[in-house]
Amino acid sequence: MLAAGIAAGAINAVVGSGTLITFPTLLALGYPAVLANVSNTVGLVPGSAAAVWAYRRELSGQGSLLAKLCPASTIGAIVGGVLLLRLPAGAFRAVVPALIAVACVLVVIQPRLTAALTRRPAKVRGQAVALMVAVALTGVYGGYFGAAQGVLLIGLLATLSVEPDMQRTIAAKNVLALTANLVAGLLFLTVHHVDWAVAGLIAGGSTLGGLVGGRLGRRLPPSALRAVIVVIGAVAVIRMA
Repeated sequence: MLAAGIAAGAINAVVGSGTLITFPTLLALGYPAVLANVSNTVGLVPGSAAAVWAYRRELSGQGSLLAKLCPASTIGAIVGGVLLLRLPAGAFRAVVPALIAVACVLVVIQPRLTAALTRRPAKVRGQAVALMVAVALTGVYGGYFGAAQGVLLIGLLATLSVEPDMQRTIAAKNVLALTANLVAGLLFLTVHHVDWAVAGLIAGGSTLGGLVGGRLGRRLPPSALRAVIVVIGAVAVIRMA
């Protein structure tokens, strides 16, 4: 779990989708799906914070944008967390294989998706509102499960914001992902059992991974990271199908 946390933290700092490392690992160890998701979400919060710190230079000048988007991510994460806790555990187990499969596809197509979206006109009427709504919906997904939340955020920010630099887009993505994870994690802490041994190992590993990923993410081949994510995600789909 510590190794999975390190890998997840490093991947989350750059692309996102680290949950596709830690969540299948928890399933393989025999943890119930909802408990695994709750403990995983809580454990990944320190890693998300480490990723934000690692990309702090790229956040310069983005305070105004994030001040508008973080509340949207917060509201969405609350809705998603409540859905996870209120819906039957069987519903979660039924829908997660499909979510993981979609997340794997997004991880594979992310470079082409981002490139295509960044070629679109930078400014359209109502794009600020559209971005806030889209971030809120992504927060719902993040609060409920969250795998590939970062990929979705990168695509949205590249499409609907005016920031042309991808590293700055990744930095903003890290803040929004941290917001969703933190809000969902706090919600889970108040109303659901958390396996603290698991959460602690993921927290320690993801913190180290987030710092390392923030430093090395610009140089590591993204294709290798995506290949690992897809393989592990496919195994998770097979196990839960």
